Amino acid sequence: MIESIFARGLFSGQVAVVTGGGTGIGFRVASELGALGARVAIGSRKQENVDAGVAGLRAGGIDAMGQVLDVREPESCVALADAVLARWGKIDVLVNNAGGQFPTPAESLSPRGWEAVIRNNLNGLFYMTHAIATRAMLPARRGRIVNVIADVARGFPGMVHTGAARAGVDNMTKTLAVEWANRGVRVNACAPGTIRSSGTQQYGEATLELSRQATPVKRLGTVDEVSRVIVLLASDSIDFVTGATWYIDGGGSLWGDVWPIEEPTPP
Repeated sequence: MIESIFARGLFSGQVAVVTGGGTGIGFRVASELGALGARVAIGSRKQENVDAGVAGLRAGGIDAMGQVLDVREPESCVALADAVLARWGKIDVLVNNAGGQFPTPAESLSPRGWEAVIRNNLNGLFYMTHAIATRAMLPARRGRIVNVIADVARGFPGMVHTGAARAGVDNMTKTLAVEWANRGVRVNACAPGTIRSSGTQQYGEATLELSRQATPVKRLGTVDEVSRVIVLLASDSIDFVTGATWYIDGGGSLWGDVWPIEEPTPP
């Protein structure tokens, strides 16, 4: 059982869905929610990640289930929502953690690459949110949604595709927070900076070091630090907070520059 800074039983009797919950930040969030009493469902695009994630949660004594999920496909989102409702009868928490991108200068980005990231990080998040909100949260007049975006407050040089998508989710968060406020559903977001996790390993140590140097606190974040913010936003303890985006970036959204000044080398 993992340790948490929050009170035991904080999510007792609740059901949580975590997308991208088989690895990295998603798995840490699923584990902490479960340790605090929630029954947890995870979704991941790869069956092996689903299997490993569910096994890890159950090894910690958590009542867990999992299903292959492609958030880019509305039918896949509906299938996960229906499976969770069939098993547990309700959904109290949704953590939209699934996503993915790759570094590239804008001039080198193909239409196909642009579309792939927009579908995953913007369209997919809406499909998942819509499926669970309309089937579970809005009818029950209760729910907590946390969208995991990125540190895009000052643009996202080197990742124009995900910067645009995540900025869209930031606005979506505000819009849904207002539309659903009187229905008992709270919608917030968190924006991690550079976090040392399985998701950032692809960028290499050199890129991570540049990010560390550009962060005012001069270190990378941890999955534990991100999980704590998500868990707080997913709880009933701050019910007056909705439509907010909490930055978890060591001050990076306020200061810092990691984009190279020189032009990229032509292919």
